[in-house]
Amino acid sequence: MNKEGPTLGPLPTPTLAGYPPLSRQRFCVLDYVRAHAPVRIAAVAAGLDLHPNTVREHLDALTGHGLVERVSETPTKRGRPAALYRPSAADPTLPAQDYAGLATALAGHLARTSTDPERDARAAGITWGHELCDDAAATDDPRGTVLAVLTRLGFGPDTDDPDGSIALRSCPLLEAARRYPGIVCQVHLGIIDGVLERAGAITATEPELIPFAEPGACRLFLPDPVVPQRKRP
Repeated sequence: MNKEGPTLGPLPTPTLAGYPPLSRQRFCVLDYVRAHAPVRIAAVAAGLDLHPNTVREHLDALTGHGLVERVSETPTKRGRPAALYRPSAADPTLPAQDYAGLATALAGHLARTSTDPERDARAAGITWGHELCDDAAATDDPRGTVLAVLTRLGFGPDTDDPDGSIALRSCPLLEAARRYPGIVCQVHLGIIDGVLERAGAITATEPELIPFAEPGACRLFLPDPVVPQRKRP
């Protein structure tokens, strides 16, 4: 009889087996988005010689499967900004295993060579957060932006807890985090710091991440971020 308790921490981010099969045409649309993202419906239609309505139907389905995400083009004039499509971070064809292996190698390198590996990991995460969220400066909802980035990366954030904390139900770097929790989790916190910086937001206290806090999740405490009002000249 197995008397071991439940395994603490999140699940790995889902892989290819978790997604439904795609028709050949739908796969072609997905492949085009991967190669040309961010891309408009009209560009996909022209590139694949398909009717825009057909492309829209495929993109709606791919978005529903979590393989593609829709974003708004940065407005340059009046009117509704155009919709752009790009691969989701949950796209199972992304080289997740190679990425996780690289992350593990880099974490090991920091552990061996850095005089302060957790500090350097946090700094690397901040830079990564900036790159992930270049358009976050205009947001009025920095907490929502953080959640959107975590979702894109495959952390499966769950905000249903009454204490306001966030359960991270999956992890794209789970094996690396188990081997080097102090380093990898500092990278994750750095990502959050970087997103908040890009948003111009501040918090009363620093975000706190408790790795492998409970069966099925790590636990993130994110104090309500505030964007200070800028004084008018």
